[in-house]
Order: sequence, then structure tokens, then C-alpha cells
Amino acid sequence: MTEQKAAEGPHLADILALETKVWEALVSGDPEADGRLLSEDFLGVYPSGFSDKAGHCGQLKDGPLMARYRLSDAQLRIITARAALLSYRARYCAAGSGQWQVMLISSLWEQGAAGWINTFSQDTPETGA
Repeated sequence: MTEQKAAEGPHLADILALETKVWEALVSGDPEADGRLLSEDFLGVYPSGFSDKAGHCGQLKDGPLMARYRLSDAQLRIITARAALLSYRARYCAAGSGQWQVMLISSLWEQGAAGWINTFSQDTPETGA
């Protein structure tokens, strides 16, 4: 990424802060907070299958999905001045579990009239292969 390109788009810290809000919603079990961060046509691609916004938020109907998490190795690829792809490693413990798991995640964030919104996310289990 060139310096000029970076100046035309969002900064890593800003997009990572938005992604962290998604994780905080998963920890607090707050579907409304989760929904505010996702586009109406959100698409999630997960080991369990495809998900839309309703499915993503619906995971929280019975409370928190995650107990703890750590995000690392974040990188931001500027697609346009109004779209960026965030990729990172997520270590997390699901609610009710003490076992840490690891996913590599890529999330597409796009800027609209209301601000930055997550339009796509893909989780890939890290296998170490």
C-alpha cells in the first residue's frame, strides 16, 4: 500500500476499533449493538455455512456468544477510499467454554451516509498446516 493510497482511505486503528465493537457485542450478548455495525445485506461466510444479518444478530438472542477474545496481526487493505478489507487473527473462548480457539478473519467495511458498516466477513479456522 502506498502512502498516497493510505491517506485516501481509512486507517487501520479506526477500522479495527469498529471490528472490536462487533466482538464486544458478541461478549455482551447485545444483538442491537451488533446490528448497528452490519449492513442490511451483510454476508457472513463461516465454517458452519452462510449467514445474513439476521443470522449474525440472532446468535445473541440467548445471551453472549463469546467469553473472551484477543485480536492480533491486523492488516488493512484499502480497496477504495470508501471500502477497506480488515484481516486479522482472533483467539477466543466461546461462552461457557474455557478452550481457546483461533480463526483468521477478513471483514469488508464500507463507508456510507451513516458511517462505516461491515458488509462481509469470512472466518477461516487456523489449522497450522
